[in-house]
Amino acid sequence: MTTPELLKIAFVGNYLPRKCGIATFTHDLRSAIAKASAADCIVVPMNDIVGGYEYENEVQFQVVEQELDDYRAAADFLNFSNVDIVCLQHEFGIYGGPCGSHVLALLHDLRMPVVTTLHTVLSEPSQTQRAVMTQLIRLSTRLVVMTERCRQTLINTYSIDRAKVDLIAHGIPTVPDTDQKVLKEQFNVEDKAVALTFGLLSPGKGIEYVLQAIPEIVAQFPDFIYLVLGATHPSLIREQGERYRIGLERMAKELGITKHVSFYNRFVELEELTEFIGAADLYITPYLNVQQAVSGTLAYAFGCGQAVISTPYWHAESLLSDGRGVLVPFADSSAIAREVIGLLADDERRLAMRAQAHKLGRSMTWDHVSQSYLASFRLAQEERSTQRKPLAVRTLDEQPLALPKLQLDHLEHLSDSTGIVQHAIYTIPDHAHGYCTDDNARALILTVLLEELGNDSPVVHSLASRYAAFLNIAFNRDTGRFRNFMSFDRRWLEEDGSDDSQGRALWALGTCVGRSRRGGLSTWARELFQIALPACELTTSPRTWALGILGIQEYLRRYSGERAAATMSQRLADRLCEMYEAVSTKDWPWFENIASYNNAKLSHSLIAHGRGADDPRSAEIGLISLRWLCEQQRSPQGRFRPIGSNGFSREGGVAAVFDQQAIEAHAMVSASIEAYAATKDPFWNEQAHFAFDWFLGRNDLGQPIYDASTGGCFDGLMEHQVNQNQGAESTLAFLLSLVEMRGLSATMRIISTPT
Repeated sequence: MTTPELLKIAFVGNYLPRKCGIATFTHDLRSAIAKASAADCIVVPMNDIVGGYEYENEVQFQVVEQELDDYRAAADFLNFSNVDIVCLQHEFGIYGGPCGSHVLALLHDLRMPVVTTLHTVLSEPSQTQRAVMTQLIRLSTRLVVMTERCRQTLINTYSIDRAKVDLIAHGIPTVPDTDQKVLKEQFNVEDKAVALTFGLLSPGKGIEYVLQAIPEIVAQFPDFIYLVLGATHPSLIREQGERYRIGLERMAKELGITKHVSFYNRFVELEELTEFIGAADLYITPYLNVQQAVSGTLAYAFGCGQAVISTPYWHAESLLSDGRGVLVPFADSSAIAREVIGLLADDERRLAMRAQAHKLGRSMTWDHVSQSYLASFRLAQEERSTQRKPLAVRTLDEQPLALPKLQLDHLEHLSDSTGIVQHAIYTIPDHAHGYCTDDNARALILTVLLEELGNDSPVVHSLASRYAAFLNIAFNRDTGRFRNFMSFDRRWLEEDGSDDSQGRALWALGTCVGRSRRGGLSTWARELFQIALPACELTTSPRTWALGILGIQEYLRRYSGERAAATMSQRLADRLCEMYEAVSTKDWPWFENIASYNNAKLSHSLIAHGRGADDPRSAEIGLISLRWLCEQQRSPQGRFRPIGSNGFSREGGVAAVFDQQAIEAHAMVSASIEAYAATKDPFWNEQAHFAFDWFLGRNDLGQPIYDASTGGCFDGLMEHQVNQNQGAESTLAFLLSLVEMRGLSATMRIISTPT
């Protein structure tokens, strides 16, 4: 069979002028392929900032990193653009969703072969990373890695067919031969021994260990200078500013080596970069991550004929073997000093190393690499020619239901330097009623879930700090309990808060511990969690016990071996089970003689405990009671109808229809997602959507409950109208539901089997 001609190739990944290694790689690869073939080479980049970047004309469609719908729209664009091959650059951190899972939505809908370049291959992935990578492998026609170590790791860790993996070196530019003496004069270092490190600065680069080696080096070579070339990584700038670079500069001053260190804080273009490389006597990569599968900076320096000293991360270990460079242990300043001194003192060895690197580098130029990629593309075409998916109209039954766009405007509007206010008059914050621990706990949980999904913006970070600060001051260390209500002028209105606020605060703290990657937040939460936990057992409220169980199970995500917390979870679960067994009947399988408020949380907690503690009794009661509650909350018209707060539902009576509260819809969404995680029964996935749709207008009045323009949510459904106020509880109920539904959507993509 004749392989069809490659007429159109799409490159997906980060792209210049975005400042990152993958953006540079994608740009250089695309340019090389365009030069080596007659194909139209278009680009679909990921945007991590509002408005994107000022791209060149080859960029024909853009994806907002955290917007799932953009990935599906990109797939439609590529399918209808008659693209022959998609060349995807993969790194977990450049795509949205848990561990970059949003990209799976794009890949699942593509109808053409996909060749994926893996810039990271983990030998010990997390459970979610493994699940995402497994799906990525299945949805890719061929895979490209840059070292044999990475190919072997793929085979060993993911059990894939070796024949599916192509080994293609990281490309480098073709650099003309230059006179080092001329370049040294250009940079005014003609009388110095020069070592160079370049690339975007971040703590994992290990620059501090080279700085610590310099005093020993200059004792032997007083004219030594270390050039650190490159801007701080943009994502690090957004999170920490220039803290890392400033720390390095202060370290150099403390070591007394400021005359021997030069920082160039900017992103340099290729021509200038090659001049810096040519002026250096040797190149150092002191990276700290052993599993770094590829380093573009290492490839460039080596390919340009530099003598290289490096830590033994995977790419360096492969490229510098057989004497082509020098490997030193991780974080070992003494070894760095020893090898720098050794190479500078031995011109013959250093120059021979440079000659060997330059010779091998000729096979790594983009001219050669582009031909290898084209061969991989053609092989992918051959393999998919008999299995090509035809373009087809997809019914709603064949694709995930769309979710509203996440908007945090109203959440920010309700939040001030103290925390989030309780109520609103329409959309205007109602300061007369002040703040409460319940809402600030909910809000803190929301920020942690947003962080987990990849939306860890400065705004979210700032909000999280405010809500955490409120909980911190709300805790009364004399009583071990949280105060709940605070006036707008910051006066506590009670000594001890409600039992529910105790449980809800514990839930928020456990979520910070179990899910947040922010060290300061999780450490603070763990300390407060441990001293707040005992009071939960002293309450008599089943909802407090349920919220406490959820907090404990979140906490145990990180500290699964902590027996005190696990024991408390078991005792609280046993109490709920005993309540259920004392009250429930065939027609009323519930915990009390009344189903009142926040009902699904009781079932939710037992399902979570049963799953986490391997307790079949708890899990069974949780699932049975939740399924019964689903039936009770379904209207004759087949819509979700939460039990109304105007009378609730008593055994043997008729359930109140109004007023319907957003907290009940969220409780059912959250519990159904937990039930799906425990059982993988599609019923619970459907039930989560069923309850969530109440916010969107599938309710008794047929009116949307959320404000699409701001992300606010109305305060409930009354008999004849929507309550137009948009307070904290309802707004947080909607936002939490939306974020959890996005997480469910990501989970469905990760575990689904492609068709």
